[in-house]
Amino acid sequence: MDDHYSTKTAKGGSARRFGKRKLAVDDIQVVEKPTLRKAVGGTVVGNTMEWYDVGVFGYLAVTMGAVFLPQADPAVQLLFALGTFAVTFIFRPLGGVVFGYIGDKIGRQKTLAWTLIMMAASTFAIGLLPDYAAIGFLAPALLVFLKILQGFSTGGEYAGATTFVSEYAPDKRRGFLASILDLGSYLGFAVGAVVVSILQVTLGQDTMEAWAWRIPFLIAGPLGLIAIYFRMKIEESPAFQATLDAQEEGAKEAQTNDDAVSHGPLGIFRRYWRGILIAMLLVAAANTVGYALTSYMPSYLTSVLDYDPLQGTVLTIPVLVVMALCIPLAGRLSDRIGRRPVLWIGSGSTIVFAIPAFLLLQVGAVWSTLLGLALVAFPVTFYVSILASSLPALFPTASRYGAMGIAYNFAVAIFGGTAPFIMQGLVDLSGDDMMPAYYLVATSIVGAVTVYFMKESARKPMPGSMPSVDTESEAQALVANQHRNELLDYSELPLDLEPDGERKPAGV
Repeated sequence: MDDHYSTKTAKGGSARRFGKRKLAVDDIQVVEKPTLRKAVGGTVVGNTMEWYDVGVFGYLAVTMGAVFLPQADPAVQLLFALGTFAVTFIFRPLGGVVFGYIGDKIGRQKTLAWTLIMMAASTFAIGLLPDYAAIGFLAPALLVFLKILQGFSTGGEYAGATTFVSEYAPDKRRGFLASILDLGSYLGFAVGAVVVSILQVTLGQDTMEAWAWRIPFLIAGPLGLIAIYFRMKIEESPAFQATLDAQEEGAKEAQTNDDAVSHGPLGIFRRYWRGILIAMLLVAAANTVGYALTSYMPSYLTSVLDYDPLQGTVLTIPVLVVMALCIPLAGRLSDRIGRRPVLWIGSGSTIVFAIPAFLLLQVGAVWSTLLGLALVAFPVTFYVSILASSLPALFPTASRYGAMGIAYNFAVAIFGGTAPFIMQGLVDLSGDDMMPAYYLVATSIVGAVTVYFMKESARKPMPGSMPSVDTESEAQALVANQHRNELLDYSELPLDLEPDGERKPAGV
């Protein structure tokens, strides 16, 4: 591998990578800490920016409805704002397919830079939009267009970020390091809530509807420039670079792994449909609860429980901050006890806590509202902290970004981003304020069953990648004990070797 890549493998190792031999120290990726910190930090900054953008719109849903459809009934205004929010996610799959294919062809780093540029630009442009009073129905139409553009770019962001960090992380710490992405996500939501709350307190709702609603979106401009600067500083993931190197050398195994990519999204789906289905169901269960907390709760507290917009925003902030700080702890726990047990905690606690949580919310007191929000946040902590490390491990390196782009974004489009719209619609249609709780229980029952069919991936090499460790001594110990290492699945390594160094018979 080229010297400028600071994740080290053997000099010339890729040339002999597919030889008939045992796993050697030179085959193992030893991740240098400064490069790892730069990669994780640059990716997290962009992910935080993404969810700041998403969070701001969620917290301004009531205001945005009044600004862009001022003559409509308040219920219609809210449904328009939540529907516009949902449109973002409906266009995510297209972005996931396009950027996933590009990311598997030209690399993760370049693709992630473009997704961030598009996302920041579209968010900033929302802050410049003329309102309904200036241009009539063209205003909501332009808002929907910019949210579509934002959704298209975001479709490549999370799938690429999770792929990138998972490929960089040492095997034994992948759960912890990948969970930092979601720490950034929910801190981004919290920052968006703080910005909106400060404006509401200092300026008032009338001023917010007049012009101050623009400020949170305009802030995305300078924040985006900072995030893009850090994103441009990171290097290509070593696992993907090794795949590119092997392809350039004409390695037969690497070409075989790339067949699905060569045939595009349909080829990826045909080959990895089982992993894609598992990922979609897990994302559906996790993100339904996640978006219920982050994007629906402010509207639920305001429109259903009659809190004013400021209270609906402020009450969620401490819950989001505490939950975000706990996410890396759940990620570290998954490195110890496995991804599947932690996901079962997430799904099981949703089933148990959802109904009590909404009953507490309906009491109407501040203490009961905070406790109800905490009961929703508890399962989210265990759900979302694990997705970033467990989902990429379902797919091989050559097709990982593309498969993640398909699985994650289709699930989010159908179940995640539409969750606020669906839950509010269920309340309006049934007249039962508990319908969101029943919806969460149903999706998490499906999630719990899905975890049963998922392979455990904690502390194991990613499929199609060589083992990744923190130090040279760990690499030496791994090689010395490879015969007894139950975490090494030789069928998923690019070497395709048995522990004794003998190549497997064809078809085995």
